[in-house]
Amino acid sequence: MAWIYLIVAGVFEMGWPLGFKLSQVTEQKFLWISVGVLSMAASGYFLWTAQKEIPIGTAYAVWTGIGAVGTFIIGMVFFKDPANLLRMLSASLIIIGVIGLKFSA
Repeated sequence: MAWIYLIVAGVFEMGWPLGFKLSQVTEQKFLWISVGVLSMAASGYFLWTAQKEIPIGTAYAVWTGIGAVGTFIIGMVFFKDPANLLRMLSASLIIIGVIGLKFSA
């Protein structure tokens, strides 16, 4: 169950940069800032819960990896962030690292 909590934490970790970005590009600034702040709180709670069973280093690396790669994908798909080969390769290395940490824990 701890790994599910960690994945949920990683998904919420994507919510705060998305909320902050949407606050910059829409009229509903305070709504999206609120979404970002609530995502931070939820992300922290689920990370805290996951760390009861998963080592802190593994949990933190996986949590930030999910958040970073997820936000990277959201940026490319929805905000037209650059999608060149080096950026894709770099994101793939993060994914490989997260998978490696999962299987070594």
